[in-house]
Amino acid sequence: MKIDKTGKPLTPSVTGESSVRATTARASNSQSSVTDSSGTSVHIGSTTAQLLSMESSVASSPVVDSTKVSEIKQAISEGRFKVNSGVVADRLINSVQDLISASNH
Repeated sequence: MKIDKTGKPLTPSVTGESSVRATTARASNSQSSVTDSSGTSVHIGSTTAQLLSMESSVASSPVVDSTKVSEIKQAISEGRFKVNSGVVADRLINSVQDLISASNH
């Protein structure tokens, strides 16, 4: 069976893609239909919409717990912060062992 190329190939649009992703991330029904400004229509399932929603919520959450950082800064300034060198050494060794075993696979 031969398929004729009658239409123009679609060119990716970074702006269009981000607006579609942002709109899709808000979708939560079983199947979503999104149309961007260029008139392109995209249909996605509920799993994809959930993943996009989770992706946007993870992207908006802070990487650092500022409360924990403040507590540690306060403990350091008051001289209460103690480093357990044995635990640090053990975890460093474990990290190196994990890296070595991962590179062997």
